[in-house]
Amino acid sequence: MITSVRNWYIVAVMDGEQLVGEVLYGTVHNDQTFRFFEGDYVTTSRIVSMDVKAQQVITSSNSYYVLKGSGKQATIDLDDFELLRHGFSPEQIRVLNSSSPLLAH
Repeated sequence: MITSVRNWYIVAVMDGEQLVGEVLYGTVHNDQTFRFFEGDYVTTSRIVSMDVKAQQVITSSNSYYVLKGSGKQATIDLDDFELLRHGFSPEQIRVLNSSSPLLAH
C-alpha cells in the first residue's frame, strides 16, 4: 500500500548541530492505505530509505510514499517539530521564526 504526495519536502530535523533525522512533509495526492484524504498534509515518521531519483521514501513505521513532481529540502529545529506535525509547512515555520515577536504595550 502506497501513499503519493505532492508539494513535498525532505525535512532535516536538527537539535543544535546534531541531525535527529529526516522526515517527509507533503500534501496527499492519493492514498491506497485509506489513512488520508486527497489534499491532507502528512508529516511522516523518520525516513529510513530514500531514493529521490525513483521518487520513493520508506519510513521507520514501514510506510511507503511516492513523491510526485519536484520537491524541496528544508531544515527545522527540533523545537519546531510539533509545528510541522500540526500542518505548518517548513516555509511557514521559517516565516514564524523570522518575524519579530509582538511587544506588550
